[in-house]
Amino acid sequence: VQLQAYGGGLVQAGGSLRLSCAASGRTFSSFGMVAWFRQAPGKEREFVAAIRWSGVITYYADSVKGRFTISRDNAKDTVYLQMNSLKPDDTAVYYCAADRAPAQYYSGRYYQYWGQGTQVTVSS
Repeated sequence: VQLQAYGGGLVQAGGSLRLSCAASGRTFSSFGMVAWFRQAPGKEREFVAAIRWSGVITYYADSVKGRFTISRDNAKDTVYLQMNSLKPDDTAVYYCAADRAPAQYYSGRYYQYWGQGTQVTVSS
């Protein structure tokens, strides 16, 4: 199983980006949870957002709530992270992750499958 995250780039503060995460070798419907994490230079990896595949329940970190939206497209077997009102503090490498049933949706240690990461840089 491979996850591929893409869509990062350089954007000015206040701008928007949409990240995508695609799976190969296994469909997202076989995973219970898909999430986005990020890691800024010199900082620990942190939870951003997650979506339960059944019921489409979503979770967000307080720092992105109201600005970011996680969603899925069953037909394309892709998970998206729409990021609006971006701030310089959002600068990080963003990773998508998936697992059947993570014990804690906000903890990366419980996700078995990870994408390679995509860089998001927000300039002030």
